[in-house]
Amino acid sequence: MMKAMIMAAGVGSRLMPMTADIPKPMIPIANRPLMSNTVQVLKEHGFSSIIANLHYHSDIISDFFGDGRKFGVDIRYSYEEELMGTAGGVKRCEWFLDDTFVIVSGDALTDMDLTALLKAHRAKGALASIALTEVQDVQNFGVVVTDENGLIRSFQEKPRPELALSRMVNTGIYVFEPEIFQQIPAGQFFDFGKQVFPHLVEIGAPFYGIHMANYWCDVGNIDTYRTAHADILAGRVRVQSSGKLINLENGGRLLMGEGTQVGNDVSFRGSVTIGPGCRIGDDVNIRDSVIWNDTIIGNQASIHEAVIGANCQINSGLKVDAGAVIASNSRI
Repeated sequence: MMKAMIMAAGVGSRLMPMTADIPKPMIPIANRPLMSNTVQVLKEHGFSSIIANLHYHSDIISDFFGDGRKFGVDIRYSYEEELMGTAGGVKRCEWFLDDTFVIVSGDALTDMDLTALLKAHRAKGALASIALTEVQDVQNFGVVVTDENGLIRSFQEKPRPELALSRMVNTGIYVFEPEIFQQIPAGQFFDFGKQVFPHLVEIGAPFYGIHMANYWCDVGNIDTYRTAHADILAGRVRVQSSGKLINLENGGRLLMGEGTQVGNDVSFRGSVTIGPGCRIGDDVNIRDSVIWNDTIIGNQASIHEAVIGANCQINSGLKVDAGAVIASNSRI
């Protein structure tokens, strides 16, 4: 039984105000919690024994997933009263992670082939491996520089494009041998990126970057959150969704949540995701937006390139412009 850990303790500050009431791993992606996709990917690749570290709104995660049985896995939890950092949080789970294990960031949307990643890690005889993906714009990511064999030589944190030594970036998906715990002190805040990884390079440890061609998106801010939905609706990533996917005559795509009611002469364009239990009035125009569950949109409202939370009410005739983010339970 292979083991994995989901990093689920973060506050999700870059997604505020959408994470004011829920932790980032529970934000809806295609009308299902983001972390449910992570659990599904782990299960598909044989990682059926999972532990998640929790801190912010921890009960929302543990109440939803429980012991994992309804998802076909075993899930346990490590509660952090104070955040311990990425490495410190993993160190607290040393008792559980007693064989080769995988770490997956709680804000990753991916369909990564973890079986292939694990195979490459073992073939290289690695102590630690980072799954890498190639991006065009490196300035929002941690760049990883490797030699021709994949051995990691250095890192660049969010470099300017003209200074980047590579377009390969850290996905926050790792494979470790249990011996990694020798590099992490107990009982203190400790970080993989700032402390553990540079030390592994310094001591010449068998520490590899493995290029993975699968889809990966850091759902870390509102722009990437909308992009992830567009990618799902376009079929660029293999993700389970909830609701009815409709290919529109104008070339757009609509994911309609269960029980949502739509009025007359409503126009959908681009990539639109609407959660369950919503009510959309007459003559409404919605383009390239994500709307969470149980929200009411009044007649003749216009919503373009926006994210609207759950249980909101948008009054008739209002125009919600590009880049707008409306927190759950808002009345406008």
